Order: sequence, then C-alpha cells, then structure tokens
Amino acid sequence: MNYQEKSLALHEKYRGKIGTEVKVPLQTRGDLSLAYTPGVAGPSEAIAKDISRAETLTSAKRTVAVISDGSSVLGLGNVGPDASLPVLEGKVAIFKTFANLDAFPIALSVHTPEKIAEAVIAIAPSFGAINLEDIKAPGCFEVEKILREKLFLPVMHDDQHGTAIAVLAGLINALKVVGKNKGEVRVIINGAGAAGIATAKLLHFVGFSNIILADSKGIISHSRTDLTEEKKEALVWSNQENISGDLKEALKKADVFIGLSKGNLLRAEDVSLMNENAIVFAMANPTPEITPEEARKGGARIVATGRSDFPNQINNALVFPGVFLGLIDGKISKITDQMKMASAEALASIVENPTEENIIPDIFNPNIVPTISEAVRKNS
Repeated sequence: MNYQEKSLALHEKYRGKIGTEVKVPLQTRGDLSLAYTPGVAGPSEAIAKDISRAETLTSAKRTVAVISDGSSVLGLGNVGPDASLPVLEGKVAIFKTFANLDAFPIALSVHTPEKIAEAVIAIAPSFGAINLEDIKAPGCFEVEKILREKLFLPVMHDDQHGTAIAVLAGLINALKVVGKNKGEVRVIINGAGAAGIATAKLLHFVGFSNIILADSKGIISHSRTDLTEEKKEALVWSNQENISGDLKEALKKADVFIGLSKGNLLRAEDVSLMNENAIVFAMANPTPEITPEEARKGGARIVATGRSDFPNQINNALVFPGVFLGLIDGKISKITDQMKMASAEALASIVENPTEENIIPDIFNPNIVPTISEAVRKNS
C-alpha cells in the first residue's frame, strides 16, 4: 500500500483530521446558563460597548482562518474547494499540534480575487489572522494585496511566504556546507507562480544578486511577450544578463536549482550542466522535479525535497505555525520582509552544524516554533 492509499484509509477511518473542543464545563444547567443563555448576554454586551474586549472574552483573536478556493492544490492544480479541504484540515491540525493555535478550514466556492477578498473580509471578525492557501497565481497576489490593505489583522499567503522562508533557511545552511556565498551564486528558480515569485523576491531582498526565473515556457526574459505583470516586475532585478531559452539553458553554470513546478522534470544529465557542489531543491509535491538519487548521479552535492521520506525536507509546515504565533502574540497586523528574513535565519540557526543531509531542522524539533515566533516579534 502506498502513501496515498494509506492516507485515504486514514481519512476514511476518522472522517477527516480535526474536530472542536469545548473549554468550559457543560455538565449542569448552571454551566449552560453561564456559557449560553442567559449569562452569555453579559460578554456580548461588554464587546458591543468595547470591541477590544473580544480579545479576552472570545477565542476569535487567537484563531486562524485557513482559506482556499481550491484553484491550486499541491501539485494537483484546480481541484475545487471541496477537494482542498483535506489540505486545509491538515494545516489546521499542524497549527494546533505545533503552535497550540486554533484554526478553521474554510473552502470558498468563489474564484475571482475580488470575490475571494470580499468573502474573507466578511468573516474576518471571527479570526485573529488569515492564512491564505492554494489560490492560483496571479489571482493570489491580488487577493493578498486587497486584504492587507483592508484588514487590520495579519494576512499571509502561505504558499508564497511560508515556502520562501523555508527555502531561504535551507539555502543559508546549504551554502555553508558547500562554501559558497549568496552574492556570487547563480540561482535558478523553476516555477514562476505564487511560490516561485515570492521566493525570488525574498532571496533578492536578502542579497542574492544573480537570480533567474523560469516557467513552463522557458526563462523569464525581456524577449518574452507573454509575461504577467508579476513576471515583468521581477525582471527589474532578475536575469540581468537577459538570458533566453529553456530550462537546460538556464542550468548551465548554475549553482542552485530551486524547483517549485512539477514532478519528474529533470534527469541526471540536466544537473550535470550545473557548477560543482551544486545545490538542488526539488520541491514539487507529491513528486519532486528529480529524485535525490538521480540528482546526485548528476553531481549535486546537496539535495532537498518537500517530502518527509527523504532527507532535508523543506516544507512550509516548518514555518507557518511559528510565524502566526509570533504575529498573534505580538499583536502584529502586517508581516514584513524583515520578519520573513528573520524567520528564515532563526529556522536555519537551529541546525548548529549543517551537513549535506542535515540543512534544515526536523519538523518535530521543539525549538522551531518558539524560535521563529520570537524572531517575528523582535523584528516587528
């Protein structure tokens, strides 16, 4: 039985992964009179007079909404809101398990940026933070932009920023192992959607100066006439040599490959086009762009994937529990590039002596969430 079959059996057995818990006693009529009517009128009236009291009288301001329209789920694509629920429930379970934050999965049956933003704004009073998930590009950029402008609570599209933070953390330690520095390496990012654009932006922000983006049609260059606005904007600081061509052309003399695209894209001979001591992050899920074994055949020294059954799992699950805990505990309404950089550095620092097969901490390391949370608060 493979992982997908085992997972299907698990979900079927438990009918999903999450439930709810009641914090107060409900054993007697007296309990009910305090938790519900008539007693509940007291906290409702108090909040009506002073809205800030919702923070101490309800769970809302420590609760995260995990929201998707199902238009870009894992590597499966546009599978719809109902099919996004297993992923959303998984994130809710991770929030609770690792950060002790309550979260709720919300699948929306609207798909334009305006409609998605409108729906999120309508339910925002019930939550302390918004975690956008699996919304396809370029619409996801517009949704996040609208919500950051309209809402006075933290909003993060995790596919963008959680991924970018995890990649940067892994790259910080990988460069230590191979003895290269961020100002000199050539970085190829394949996949110019939500995760690819956000990762490229964060790497540029922290000082990586030679970044080339590629999508399914080849290298993002000034010679292309089919680019979205986000890809055009990225050309201001990426591909400064204006290289054109396919992915193989991009890989020539590259030091780092970051795959945020689709599975089984590369073979060993493609990796052999890269410089010595190459770093390959093949992060397509559930099937990476290249297997670690195949990448090493091509000469890669360090290989990471998004999977838990290979060494060096670079996954945004390492990031979002600590980031959101820091945002909520710090009462921070906006996440900044400085916070993202600090989160990545904090995550990388947990691995004191990185090696080829240990550039990123294991997700069960108890130091991850408090370390990232503190970094977010300190850099607010």
